[in-house]
Amino acid sequence: MSTNILRTADGWWVVRDEHAVLIDTEAVTTADLIADRQAVREAAESTASGTPVADLAALSPVTTPCRVVAQMVNYRSHARDSGFTGDIPPAFFRKASGSVSGPGNAIVRPQHVRFLDYEVELGLVMAAPLPVGTVVQEGDLPSYVAGLVITNDVSARDVQLTKTQFYESKSYPTFTPTGPHLALLDAEDFAHLLDLRLKLSVNGDLRQDRTLTDMIVRPAEALTLLARFQTLDAGDLLLTGTPGGTALKAPPKAIEKIGALLPPTVKWKTFFKSQARNPHYLRPGDVVTATIATPDGRIDLGEQRNSVSDAT
Repeated sequence: MSTNILRTADGWWVVRDEHAVLIDTEAVTTADLIADRQAVREAAESTASGTPVADLAALSPVTTPCRVVAQMVNYRSHARDSGFTGDIPPAFFRKASGSVSGPGNAIVRPQHVRFLDYEVELGLVMAAPLPVGTVVQEGDLPSYVAGLVITNDVSARDVQLTKTQFYESKSYPTFTPTGPHLALLDAEDFAHLLDLRLKLSVNGDLRQDRTLTDMIVRPAEALTLLARFQTLDAGDLLLTGTPGGTALKAPPKAIEKIGALLPPTVKWKTFFKSQARNPHYLRPGDVVTATIATPDGRIDLGEQRNSVSDAT
């Protein structure tokens, strides 16, 4: 069974139902904690009553600085929403680790951003170095992946589309809410990954809801493809893509063809004028809630809950 870990300003905790037990460890970083599994086991087996989880202020269980890498268009439902047809070549992009924030922190919209979008994603937290050239088979996953977290790949769509700039549009501070739980997995837990269901709601309205069976490139293959050019280390974070249901969707093909004939400034002005009528983009005061879990609760990454505010 997976072991759920919380991080607070006071240290690391093992979550047991509604209570949590402080781990006796000197670990400062996520990589340090992953290396101290004995301390995690001792806390998990402790007879102490613990502290109510509701009394703890959770931080991101992924400490920074670290590498944050993400997969593009990795769910079939998201590919359809994005207007892709046929085979989709796997692709990756980087996010600044300064975008990582806690599971209850506000998502802050920069003043120049009008079209703020959400993307619930399963995050893989690395257990060990992944050198360039590594080939990862399904059975190798426990050697490279320590655990799982909920992430939200928040996106400034007007920056992303007009600049074709993923790094900037997805790297503003607070644009990667992470946690609350780091679910440290046992080897047998990996057989249940495809049962994980990702859900995201805005103000109680369910927007995204898919299992990992909707994935195009699954974790072992993704790590192999990434290792063609990118080294990862323990504690680094890979976001594995988002399902359909984001605010941004491709326009109908006929409209897209007409748009391709327009000068770029006219095309984007027309496109964003239509997007301004889309009520699904995030606005100040919205509350975004995300969960990832298997139906039987064997793996449960908790609930992420973030309000949206404007930068002052």
